[in-house]
Amino acid sequence: MSDLGRPLGGDPSGVLDETVRVAVPIVLIASVFLLFAGHNAPGGGFIGGLVAGSAVFLRYISAGATAHGGVTRVPFEVLLGAGVLLSALTGVASLVAGDGFLEAWTFEEDLPVLGTVKFTATLPFDIGVYLVVLGLAVAVVASLGREADEDLAPVVEPDEVER
Repeated sequence: MSDLGRPLGGDPSGVLDETVRVAVPIVLIASVFLLFAGHNAPGGGFIGGLVAGSAVFLRYISAGATAHGGVTRVPFEVLLGAGVLLSALTGVASLVAGDGFLEAWTFEEDLPVLGTVKFTATLPFDIGVYLVVLGLAVAVVASLGREADEDLAPVVEPDEVER
């Protein structure tokens, strides 16, 4: 197996790989819980994004930045752009509704099976913040993986190129 994309500093560990394989889905579920719980309890988009970013770092430590097509299947530019766009659109929607920019609004709806469900404008904003923080974590890991690859790449001397 090539060391390209793997963090520098040691041989691969089967125990670490299996632990991370089990832990990453649990950490991602916890991050989504924190995202949705942020309205009425500690959490929200920033905290949820940080927890999701920790899953990205765990996967990088275990498998490297290029394993399985990269740390995530979604490029960090897409995560960052979607997060900023969603957060901005939340603010614009409040303006269109006649309120101030990013002013929160709430409404409740009685849905079959679920009962009364409360919707707020802060949830799409929090999801945007979550995506931005996750995108930043993916960008940092991609940058770390690129630097590790540059350290492992063979050095070609100018004399060898001319021959």
